[in-house]
Amino acid sequence: MIPTPHHDPRGQASAWVARFAPLVARGGAVLDLACGGGRHTRLFHGAGHPVTAVDIDTRGVADLEGRAGVTVLQADLEGDVSLDPGGVDLGGPYAGIVVTNYLHRPLLPRLPGLLAPGGVLLYETFAQGNQRHGRPSSPAYLLRAGELLALAHDTGLHVVAFEQGEIALPRAAVVQRLAAVRPLAASDLGGDPEPRPLPLA
Repeated sequence: MIPTPHHDPRGQASAWVARFAPLVARGGAVLDLACGGGRHTRLFHGAGHPVTAVDIDTRGVADLEGRAGVTVLQADLEGDVSLDPGGVDLGGPYAGIVVTNYLHRPLLPRLPGLLAPGGVLLYETFAQGNQRHGRPSSPAYLLRAGELLALAHDTGLHVVAFEQGEIALPRAAVVQRLAAVRPLAASDLGGDPEPRPLPLA
């Protein structure tokens, strides 16, 4: 695991994502949704994962185009990628999906279906209350209390870790974070999912 500060859009991977990245199956394909500057594309690619990096503006990952193991997909996640046939195909199934600092609610229920069995969803973005600290401030871009937990529950994901609350660094913000797995049943646990080792905080 790479120790990094949380929430730095200038290139450092989120500490939350870096902590739970080892849960993604070794060498498994990863989707970096709304990849921005590609900090998590670089994290996972550096760890030996093939990565599909998707964003409306792919200039932040232009240096990765053509690199073995990296697919850069320019797409409007709020337009081109629809729930209807004919939208941009996000591919899959994936061993891991990463979303940070981005929220488009129509995509939320679609994400678990892009995971392979045992696949990991790592999600971290702003939540209600962040408007006290600045942008984003519109409720359209702020998770409601427990919203990621509800997503996991409604789509059958097994929650490994969840946090929500106010942080001070690298700047004051209100965030919500989820690490959840599309479960693999454990034969000796009465149908409960296979437990995952918890990485050190």
